[in-house]
Amino acid sequence: MDYLKKIKEAGETIRRIVREPLDVGIILGTGLGELGDKVQNPETLAYTDIPHFPEPTVKFHAGTLMSGTLANKSVLLMRGRYHVYEGHALQDIVLPVRVFHHLGIRSLILTNAAGGIREELTPGTLTVITDHINLMGVNPLIGPYDERLGTRFPDMSQPYDPELRRLAHQAARELNISLRDVIYSAVSGPSYETPAEIRMLQILGADSVGMSVIPEVLVARQLGMRVLAVSAITDQALPDAMVPVTHEQVSQTAKEMAPEFKALMLDILKRI
Repeated sequence: MDYLKKIKEAGETIRRIVREPLDVGIILGTGLGELGDKVQNPETLAYTDIPHFPEPTVKFHAGTLMSGTLANKSVLLMRGRYHVYEGHALQDIVLPVRVFHHLGIRSLILTNAAGGIREELTPGTLTVITDHINLMGVNPLIGPYDERLGTRFPDMSQPYDPELRRLAHQAARELNISLRDVIYSAVSGPSYETPAEIRMLQILGADSVGMSVIPEVLVARQLGMRVLAVSAITDQALPDAMVPVTHEQVSQTAKEMAPEFKALMLDILKRI
């Protein structure tokens, strides 16, 4: 099926639960889905009820799309995302971002759980991504080009919107929440990194590492969307002090960060 037709069909289904023009799209990562509990007048769809949205396979990702109001903004909010390591086609992984744009959304907030690879980035730290290093080995913009999907060669000199980052730091200061800037690296996963791989990432200039976000950012920027990305540091990996990490631990730490995370997100939304 034509990819643009998939976008349209998914958008038509989602539009049934949207009551007003949309302001912001939000994608929530591992352990961060509780923000959805704050949505007012919510309407919900399971991903499996949206044409061409794959069924999510990752534990701790609810797989539901919500429409409603957060901090007086009309939002579409995804509780959970798709990942390269799940084996989904790359165009399916980024389909939600294209559908958001199709429905009129021009500002996108991405969140995820990530590992800190600097001493100061201990579990429980909230970060805002300023730049990234794509080590996933894939790019969702590869393939036949259709100008209706955005520019062929998107500029990435400022992948994360400076004004949205400024608003995030302003919100954090007023809430007395520590919010650090990071350069984020993404790998395909699902295995966690070895000590040698962490050393490599540090040498390359990365501060944190995860298995998501970048494909969504690339597509959003191709479409000219403004992007803000907030990562919850849920574990720490230092080459000379590696400790075992599990997905369950990552999710639990993210849940423990939920109060600060929700407060920060709501205050950011008020300022957009």
